[in-house]
Amino acid sequence: MRIKPLFFSGGAMNTTLTVKTTSKTEFIEITGDVQKAIQSDGIDDGVCLLFVPHTTAGITINESADPSVKSDILMVLNKMVPWKEAYRHLEGNSPAHIKSSIVGSSELIAVEGGRLKLGTWQGVFFCEFDGPRTRKVHIRLL
Repeated sequence: MRIKPLFFSGGAMNTTLTVKTTSKTEFIEITGDVQKAIQSDGIDDGVCLLFVPHTTAGITINESADPSVKSDILMVLNKMVPWKEAYRHLEGNSPAHIKSSIVGSSELIAVEGGRLKLGTWQGVFFCEFDGPRTRKVHIRLL
């Protein structure tokens, strides 16, 4: 993954993280990349806003210690929103739009002592629902 600083404005840093996905649906842990952006900025205390500017992808916080958790989440999302259904959207990716709406496109995380204030088992995941693609995650540190 690539981190690209955008600009500084009013004490806030904006950075874009590029994520390359390899599957139709997948969760990619980006906690370390977000933490690198925080360290690069030098912010000690504040908040980190993560925003995914795509209608068929999302972002979430969940357990990162056991990879079966992200597999289980994807399994249930794929059962809840199957690919084969009488969708009206002509592009054929309605399930990806629906999953993105369920998961959400942003997260707000406290930063304390220069570190994301996550729970012991928590990680930040980019959620791909219409891959493979090259995607972006905007990071704003306040």
